[in-house]
Amino acid sequence: MTRCAVLGQPIAHSLSPAMHRAAYAELGLDWRYDAYEVGEDELAAFLSTLGDDVRGLSLTMPLKRVALDLADRVDPVAELIGAANTMLFEADGSRSVHNTDVPGLVAAFAERGITGADTAVVLGGGATAASTLAALRGLKVSEVTLVVRDLAKVERLRDLAAELGLKVSATDFNQVEQIGGFDLCISTLPGGVVDPWADHFAQVAPVVFDVAYHPWPTQLAIAAHRIGTELLNGLDLLVHQATLQVEMMTGMSPAPLAAMRAAAREELNVREPS
Repeated sequence: MTRCAVLGQPIAHSLSPAMHRAAYAELGLDWRYDAYEVGEDELAAFLSTLGDDVRGLSLTMPLKRVALDLADRVDPVAELIGAANTMLFEADGSRSVHNTDVPGLVAAFAERGITGADTAVVLGGGATAASTLAALRGLKVSEVTLVVRDLAKVERLRDLAAELGLKVSATDFNQVEQIGGFDLCISTLPGGVVDPWADHFAQVAPVVFDVAYHPWPTQLAIAAHRIGTELLNGLDLLVHQATLQVEMMTGMSPAPLAAMRAAAREELNVREPS
């Protein structure tokens, strides 16, 4: 039996098993998909234990950077942003790593008919913000404002933006009242962090993408819904990046997006407190 899995730490929260198993059922594949708790310093040893029945791995935090050092080939997007979320085991025994977060974010916007924009504001300065910058280049965005908690840690994103050809400025949350007038607003921060400024960021752009998805809705989502701002959430990104993983791992396209989204929502409903 062909096997795939998701690795990370922690991993119990992952929706990947539900989505990938739903895809296999729709595609008529008798494949197995598991979840393993694997830390950053454990990944190399874990990979050495895998047999030739393993086709692919989904990688979540904290493994997205270290995976680059354990691959024979790194796709250009993963190399550019310094993070991979997918590892494939090729027929010749080699390993390749890829990033589906970036095209997944582009696809999530495209599903809503958004294929281009001029300006965007990105909240947060971590790995998801880096993927977001690369995705914004795919949406033809030219100017980005970064809003971060610590301006001392924003240099890496500035360098990435320069490589992407994006004009970028940065500020912290003490200056948010002066920020507005964008085409897109993307929050890459954990749920709760943006709460004090939710009403403000809900109206700085006609489209808000909050990468949180559990618990949902966030205060930002509630504020955006209240004033009619178009809203996307982390589940949109999660499902689209997972469909790309399924296509890469199975070689079958298109992946069953609707079935995967339904499986993810069902899993979240099970987790909701009664």
